[in-house]
Amino acid sequence: MNNTLLAIDIGSFSIHAVIAKHDIENNINILGVGSYRSAGIKKGLIVDSEEASKAIKNAIHLAKNTTNEPIDGCVVSISGSETKSLRSSGSVNIPNGIITETEINQVMQMALYNVTIVPEYEAIHVIPIYFKIDDSVEIDNPLNLNGSRLEVSVFIVTAKKTALTNIKSILNVSGIESIKFVLDSYATSLSVLSEQQKKFGVTVIDMGSTTTEFVTYRANSVIYNGFLPIASNNITNDLSAMLHTPPEAAEQIKMKYGSLIKDYNPNNDLGATKIRISRLGDEDATSEIALDHIQTIIHARVEENLILVRNQLKKSGILDNIGSGIVMTGGLSNLDGIKELAENVFEGIHISIGIPKAIKNPSNVNFDEPEMSTIVGLLMYFLSTNRTYQLDSSKRLIKPIKDADTNDTIVGVSKPIQTEIGGDNIKIQDDSEILTPLDKKKKSNFWDKIKDIF
Repeated sequence: MNNTLLAIDIGSFSIHAVIAKHDIENNINILGVGSYRSAGIKKGLIVDSEEASKAIKNAIHLAKNTTNEPIDGCVVSISGSETKSLRSSGSVNIPNGIITETEINQVMQMALYNVTIVPEYEAIHVIPIYFKIDDSVEIDNPLNLNGSRLEVSVFIVTAKKTALTNIKSILNVSGIESIKFVLDSYATSLSVLSEQQKKFGVTVIDMGSTTTEFVTYRANSVIYNGFLPIASNNITNDLSAMLHTPPEAAEQIKMKYGSLIKDYNPNNDLGATKIRISRLGDEDATSEIALDHIQTIIHARVEENLILVRNQLKKSGILDNIGSGIVMTGGLSNLDGIKELAENVFEGIHISIGIPKAIKNPSNVNFDEPEMSTIVGLLMYFLSTNRTYQLDSSKRLIKPIKDADTNDTIVGVSKPIQTEIGGDNIKIQDDSEILTPLDKKKKSNFWDKIKDIF
């Protein structure tokens, strides 16, 4: 529980790096924070390795400035643009009649083994939807229960191997080898949702600078994730094109005057109804633009974005089963009036703005801003004490850990063992009793392998 973690949120606008570990009470202790403007990254993907490498290195360097702690592991966000989700199931016999973590890991490995993943992708998450014992009712945690057969239904997120390899290569140059990946929207959901929201069903919409990602929970389990390649930057592009002003000026207009609900009509209480803006191609020249015209452009783009999300959720049958409503987060959720617009688009569904859970830190960084949701979620993925069983991107079991002082079960991450992912040898220590990742090239010997292991 004392391993030091480096969390990196690779966004299209900025890169956040945070170094953290548990304190003696198992709270998240922030040791260093670094943020740097993104480069070489488009819609969450690395498009220029050299530029992206510089930006990521700078963010890590800033985080390391305030701590000398050696980094034991690294967790990195991965954009939903390069992912596909699947469902699978597995079942195993319980030889001793009592379910231990060995059987939980075994049945989840079996569910992963049973699914067909296209060669260009690999699993980064295997998340239980529910467990069953001897065809009984669905349960969340089967540990220490009695039965003869354990079943599991899982939600599997796979990511393109090339996208993962590109990130690994950049971090390997910086001397970071123990790397695990977390889906961007999944990390975000961990930072903004309560257990009650997950239980009754909820969708989180993370609206960033160039992407909109969303994930849905039902009965405490992830059941859906989606992605759209549009977000805040599209507003800037629309303003630049329609107002014939440089992108830099359009971004300033969006930040200063962007609102979906202010009254910019004549005789309003705000005073100003027009502004002067520079002209594209001749920045010395200016033109006068009505603020209500700017508002119309912004409103049209944001409304279209929300409608596209709604259509995807409706097509997937999600909208009828989100009792806790929709939680919006990410930088674009700061836009004045976006909650009210979303309430109109998602008729009858409760809308709220998600703020990351508070994390105390000695720096001046504000972690309770919507744009910090993903980086906070990455920390919670490995360091939170409120986690459930699942397999991480190296196919290791995330599991409850015994508190050394009280012997109570808290939830954290299993200490990973030396394993291989896509041919890369990742060396980190372990003393946990969990299965090694299954080798699909030896399917015919699967049960022999299980017998050998146990």
